[in-house]
Amino acid sequence: MHLANGHISHAYMRYIRFKIGFIGAALVALAGMVAVSLSVGAAGVPLSDVAKSLAGLGVSPRFEIIVWEIRMPQSLAAIVAGAGLSLAGAAMQSILRNPLGSPFTLGISQAAAFGAAFSVMILGSGVMQSTHIGSVTISHPYVTTLTAYGFSMLAAGAIIFVSRTRGATPEIMVLTGVALGALATAGTMFLQYFADDVQLAAMVFWTFGDVARASWMELGVLATVTGVCCLYLLSRAWDYNAIDAGDETAQGLGVRVGRVRMAGMLAASLVTAVIVSFLGIIGFVGLLVPHMVRRIIGGDNRFLLPAATICGALLLLASDTAARLLLAPHVLPVSVLTAFMGAPAFVYLIVRAGRR
Repeated sequence: MHLANGHISHAYMRYIRFKIGFIGAALVALAGMVAVSLSVGAAGVPLSDVAKSLAGLGVSPRFEIIVWEIRMPQSLAAIVAGAGLSLAGAAMQSILRNPLGSPFTLGISQAAAFGAAFSVMILGSGVMQSTHIGSVTISHPYVTTLTAYGFSMLAAGAIIFVSRTRGATPEIMVLTGVALGALATAGTMFLQYFADDVQLAAMVFWTFGDVARASWMELGVLATVTGVCCLYLLSRAWDYNAIDAGDETAQGLGVRVGRVRMAGMLAASLVTAVIVSFLGIIGFVGLLVPHMVRRIIGGDNRFLLPAATICGALLLLASDTAARLLLAPHVLPVSVLTAFMGAPAFVYLIVRAGRR
């Protein structure tokens, strides 16, 4: 018996080391992708000059501008957005016990987009101007963020209400999210129909999810809000493990399921609202990454949540780098590439769930 327990303990520790090793490898890959992202583009910068610029050793002024004023904010925005959306998706899948849960599939992104469009048109927070970052800027980002957050919380509240209804299945919750997303999209189209040329251009351009539009100021807000919410979600990993086992089991273990579920949805919705309000809709990242990571290291949220955070940042940064190169010197919005990758994978998940 003692030998058997020792064998089990050794196997368990080996499995834990594998998970930690995977997280470490993802961090190394993310660091390498940052260097590549700063180097490649319409104007190439040698990796040696990137390293010198980061170390403050001095390179040509042209390379300094490319690295620090153009590509660094874009790369960091991709990291923050990818990490936030992936962690929000992983948390939602556990909170709602719904394998297809994510800010995009549950309609929260679309609701936040409608709130931002409402802010752009009704509250006048969107203006057109020419900068090296983009042709559309948000003149009142806090108003836009709060409006987007308010509408995203309405969608999140509807999902929570449905999830608490007796007999609700994952399919019903996904269909509810689809309906909410369609309603929010219809509302956005309604606003676009009555918008003037400047407002319509701002709305349409804004809906293309693009990390290139983030400046250092927007990046500071994104990083602060996302960082605080991510720390909270990561700190609740054990509670989410208990909820995965069932609400009654979690309550028996001392978890206040209702409070944990509501707080988690609030945090995930806030992350989504802030990212969408500044960068536009970036779909499928929050759905795909948790499933990809779960197939490799399992569903233990103590490791799944941090691994999904890092891998989400890696995936979105790699996608943004690829989108930058596909039509060079033109830059393709990263949301286009993630949609092309995510739509087939989403269909696969639905088919797989149906077979089960």
